[in-house]
Amino acid sequence: MPLIIPTNSISAGGYDVANSLRFDDGSSDYLNKTFASSGNRKTFTISTWFKRSGIGTQQEIISSHNGGNDEIALRLNSTNELRFYNYQTSGTNFNLQTNQVLRDTSAWYHVVLAVDTTQATSSNRIKIYLNGEQITSFSSETYPNQNIDLNWNMNNLHFIGLRGAFTADYFDGSLAHFHNIDGTAYAASDFGETDSTTGQWKPKTSPSVTYGTNGFFLKFANSGSMGTDSSGNGNNFTVSGTLTQTQDTPANVFATWNPLHRNRAIYLSEGPGQVSLTNLNTTATGPNGTAGAGYSHTISTLGFTQGKWYAEFKLISELNAMLIALVKEGWDGGTFGTINSAGGSTFSFSNGKIEVNSTTEATVSSPSLNDIINVAVDADNQKIWYGVNGTWQGSGTQNPSTGDGGYDYSFVGDSVMFFGFSDGGATLQPVMSANFGNGYFGTTAVSSANSDDAGFGLFEYAPPTGYYSLCTKNINTYG
Repeated sequence: MPLIIPTNSISAGGYDVANSLRFDDGSSDYLNKTFASSGNRKTFTISTWFKRSGIGTQQEIISSHNGGNDEIALRLNSTNELRFYNYQTSGTNFNLQTNQVLRDTSAWYHVVLAVDTTQATSSNRIKIYLNGEQITSFSSETYPNQNIDLNWNMNNLHFIGLRGAFTADYFDGSLAHFHNIDGTAYAASDFGETDSTTGQWKPKTSPSVTYGTNGFFLKFANSGSMGTDSSGNGNNFTVSGTLTQTQDTPANVFATWNPLHRNRAIYLSEGPGQVSLTNLNTTATGPNGTAGAGYSHTISTLGFTQGKWYAEFKLISELNAMLIALVKEGWDGGTFGTINSAGGSTFSFSNGKIEVNSTTEATVSSPSLNDIINVAVDADNQKIWYGVNGTWQGSGTQNPSTGDGGYDYSFVGDSVMFFGFSDGGATLQPVMSANFGNGYFGTTAVSSANSDDAGFGLFEYAPPTGYYSLCTKNINTYG
């Protein structure tokens, strides 16, 4: 169970992307626009940052079509490769599909499509860059004929987050800093650069580019009008669905539940399956299995070895069947209340009981459904506090800001710790939404806007003094 830190997202400061646009799974969320007239269909550039939520399903980042089946699209395949293609009734004009798979839901990817069909060399007519590097390895590699007009920058419908020709394949994730250039093929270096301190690829927030007639720049900065064009062209997009902002950006990645770590107890011969994740991997739903057959679980994408951390969890259904936990690296899938053969240790809270390694440390008031559980972890002193709706639980004075009270989780070794969720192996189907600072429980924004001491994150309750949201900027500084 390795520590997952996005390799292209840890901020060293000096730049910022304030907001991104979230497309919730299961929702009909997309942006669309029809241009008044066609622009340059031979030469153009598309640049955007995207973060995946769902994997293993076909999803469209962009598409455009002529009212029929003729279309151009940038797609994430069901096998998680990136595919860029243009199809017309006469056949496929070009088709590029990567060998590389993109499954990291904790990181932002930067993709640039540089198109110039006037080039004499076929491979120069389409260039795809990912995180600053040109992709040269393809499982399918067909380039367009010279000087052909493609289906982009036409006076037809253009979509972001939807395969418009079939009203299908909605994008499941987040987008940030979406550029369209009409008339020029730019390289990735025009939109991003390598940070001199961290060596990470980062956005240029104000690139020096010429947008052209149908060009646009979507910052997603106006929460009341998420399709606003910031290029100066006024090429605003229409919002369809309930698209909302999120704090998670290429400059600062927040933890979510990890879809690549959704297991059941490994020592059991059969189980109810995996925890399912929705709402950009912040809502966890336990499988409806047979009593004692599972303990299905998931953990956070980000972990820590030191520092002070705060998170919130909302109990949506089946309170008695879920556990909220702190999990040590090396824990391999046993119940959250046990030490197993891998030496992992756990600290859990469920239905009014606080346990360390299966030993009840305290019995406190049981929360109710739709209550918000507050968790504060002091990794420097190996102590943890649990609260309900802003009131810290336990006997005597409980105050993480001053260090009073709390419970020891003195696990042996200097291990990475993760937040965890388990369904408790019950026949019931618990649902719990986590807020690691993104500002939502499921699709509902928090009613308060409490940030941590660094000014990051949005929480329902104020984080204790000196405690921070689990995001890459804070890990870089305090973790």
